[in-house]
Amino acid sequence: MNALLRRRETLLRRLKDCPEILRGSITSVCSTCNRANCICMGTSSGRAYRLTYKNGDRKTRTVYVSRAQLPRVRRMLANYARMRKMTEELFEVNIALFKKSSSGREV
Repeated sequence: MNALLRRRETLLRRLKDCPEILRGSITSVCSTCNRANCICMGTSSGRAYRLTYKNGDRKTRTVYVSRAQLPRVRRMLANYARMRKMTEELFEVNIALFKKSSSGREV
């Protein structure tokens, strides 16, 4: 039981290390403006990045992500994935603790 309690404390400390999180996915969109002789016709500068996510009403939302923000957004998405994994582990530890604490009692 002590090992489970230590594991729970470790997970809770690790959760505090992920303050910046984002849920969603990044999409890369390549577009041009269709103007003759425009700079976007011959270069890859037409590439744009967007963060797509679902809000509380389960509606899909899209937010523009600049190239300068792209590494930070990717890090925040990775933090969310790590946080979800830790939350699942925490759930399993809490279930094990609950089972151990209720097994000593008569129902």
